[in-house]
Amino acid sequence: MQKVRIALIAGASGLVGGHLLNLLLRSQRYSEVISVGRRELPLIFPNLEQRVVDFDNLNLHSSDLVADDIFCCLGTTIKKAGSKEAFYKIDHTYVVDLAKITANKGAAQFLVVSAMGADAGSMIFYNKVKGEMEQHVQQQSFTSVHIFRPSLLLGEREEQRTGEEFASKIMKPLSSLMIGPLEKYKPIEAETVAKGMLYAASQDKPGVHIHPSDDIAELGAKL
Repeated sequence: MQKVRIALIAGASGLVGGHLLNLLLRSQRYSEVISVGRRELPLIFPNLEQRVVDFDNLNLHSSDLVADDIFCCLGTTIKKAGSKEAFYKIDHTYVVDLAKITANKGAAQFLVVSAMGADAGSMIFYNKVKGEMEQHVQQQSFTSVHIFRPSLLLGEREEQRTGEEFASKIMKPLSSLMIGPLEKYKPIEAETVAKGMLYAASQDKPGVHIHPSDDIAELGAKL
């Protein structure tokens, strides 16, 4: 019989993370779900442990970061972060610090939301940061690493992102025309990404796996 595991999620207050937390709490795979963040969420579940952490000093919380499967949904925009430096800290440093600490604590799997176009060699700052994050996560001693590169995310956000809302209104009606090589550019529901992450974790497949948006949609449909 497969042992029941502990899941840890960072970024549960975000669009994908919110859906993923709900799925994790209801999954028979996990006896406990640890949510780490800057503040507690207004949720109470018998299998939920909430831990408030300082991501700038994450090593001080290493004893709280022990789990089997690590789900990282941390991310922001340059506009919301306020500067390129602040964006880099959230989307690269915090993610990589979490990966290093949890790998050292014996976590088996690390599943992280990146972005379509992630490329460490890109001239586009956003894509470059995401690509470097992916590289550094892959260097850690996990049995499995799953990197998810969704296209435009659809769903209700707490904060307003005007650019993404405008893009959604344009792209969503065009989705049915995106077939074949264009499939990976289709907008994707945040809930589908969350389902894809949980399904991928359930497979316990060793190695590094990079999932473009169309692959994420297929994984999500299997849950």
